[in-house]
Amino acid sequence: MSDDNRSWLDRLADFITGEPRDRDDLVEILRACHGRGLFGAEALGIIEGALNIADMQAREAMTPRSQMVVVKAGQPPREFLPLVLESGHSRFPVVDDDDADTVLGILLAKDLLAASVGERLDRFEIKDYLRPPMFVPESRRLDALLRDFRQKRSHMAVVINEYGGIAGLITIEDVLEQIVGEIEDEHDVDEEEYNIKELGKDTWVVKAQVPIEEFNGYFGTSFPDEDFDTIGGVVIAGFGHLPARDEAVTLGEFTFKVLNADNRSVRLLQVNRTA
Repeated sequence: MSDDNRSWLDRLADFITGEPRDRDDLVEILRACHGRGLFGAEALGIIEGALNIADMQAREAMTPRSQMVVVKAGQPPREFLPLVLESGHSRFPVVDDDDADTVLGILLAKDLLAASVGERLDRFEIKDYLRPPMFVPESRRLDALLRDFRQKRSHMAVVINEYGGIAGLITIEDVLEQIVGEIEDEHDVDEEEYNIKELGKDTWVVKAQVPIEEFNGYFGTSFPDEDFDTIGGVVIAGFGHLPARDEAVTLGEFTFKVLNADNRSVRLLQVNRTA
């Protein structure tokens, strides 16, 4: 009997006895159980996600520094309030005015709201509302980080690189999304139901992966498709670099603002007709 046959018999015995030897065996058994209808695809996905985060590090799930929404300690509330409202986030790192790598604390949007409702916004002292920041290295495993969040009752951590600088930001939601999949809230745009969506007069939301031919047909434009396949490719070329969230560029009669992007690609664009 060959080694391959013995290996197959061993794996069959493991399956029958329910004693997997490693994680690959465990996943195979779980998928077999799903195939027999013992639990659904969603439950299988959650279980596999929970297993996978043991191999993932904070750097893989964080929001990179270029896309972080931060508040400067010396900014008056009326100056950073529009940024807070536009982002839709609930927590904001507060950095030193002169050193963006120095995080002084975390500002909760609810504290700012309380000051606004109480008509105390002009007397708002940001230092009085700062919560202690939590710092983690880029290499922190996500399963350990989830435990950190629970133990410290924190929802956000600043990710630090090997030189002590800010690499990015990670939240408990970022970790949970690695387990259960994308968690959308009222500020997220459902990208699955449309390619181009009109928001108002001369304003649209467009998926970056929309083919140039489809974009030209919808808007009556003539962007060339020799060098790029998607409108996202045209926009990136217009920037001359991979843009971060909220960067904008004008091409012809349209202004393209990045609504959703990561350190590898642009996903969602706001398109405004300017002429």
